[in-house]
Amino acid sequence: MTDPTDQARDRLAGSFGYQEVRPEDKSALVGDLFARVAARYDLMNDLMSAGVHRLWKAALIDWLAPQPGLRLLDVAGGTGDIAFRVLDRIIRRDGAPPRIIVCDVNTTMLEGGRDRAIDANRLDAIEWVCADAEALPLPDRSVDAYTIAFGIRNFTRLDRALAEARRVLVPGGRFLCLEFASVPSPLLRRAYDVYSFTVLPWLGEHVAGDQAAYRYLVESIRRFPDQATFARLIERAGLERVRHRDLSGGIAAIHSAWRL
Repeated sequence: MTDPTDQARDRLAGSFGYQEVRPEDKSALVGDLFARVAARYDLMNDLMSAGVHRLWKAALIDWLAPQPGLRLLDVAGGTGDIAFRVLDRIIRRDGAPPRIIVCDVNTTMLEGGRDRAIDANRLDAIEWVCADAEALPLPDRSVDAYTIAFGIRNFTRLDRALAEARRVLVPGGRFLCLEFASVPSPLLRRAYDVYSFTVLPWLGEHVAGDQAAYRYLVESIRRFPDQATFARLIERAGLERVRHRDLSGGIAAIHSAWRL
């Protein structure tokens, strides 16, 4: 009998939203989608969540508790949102500047983040790397923390990406993932489904000019493993002390783990 955790991993590899695709084709499909919406990505995040995504990201950084001199890898973070927040948090502590690497497979998203860095005179504070999270161009044991926000559900081989996260972390390094999750309350789940399948595609069409992209967003959330299953996948990658915190009733969740 197939393990349910393996089933969830394999289903994710072959799904583009609710559409079944070959795993080898998924990366290109996702890449094209994000290239189309990159220009309005941050605006859409604010509109779709009524700004609540900012609180979720603040919670991620609170749990990370970044210290001066931190070596951070932020994956699928092309627009720089997490990187800038971590940089601000450390600068306020008046300590050694962090070394932040933003890694994203999508060049259009990275260009948007670099433009933001130029406008803020922070281009030298962050390194921008175009690479696949399943094959990171970093040495073993080279970063203190690995963060990813709302990107991991778009990966093809979740097990490979998690193994890469463990590989690049130093012993004692921290993995933190913020992602949409499974809502346990039936009442909240019904309301969330109505909002997700009606309002979000409408916003996608009228603000971003791409209804299909935001229909994929909703479908990809529903295809992603629930909190407990995702925690087991993280453990299988060799990361330890896995915990998660639900946010906004389980609409999103943060998973934390360590390389020991």
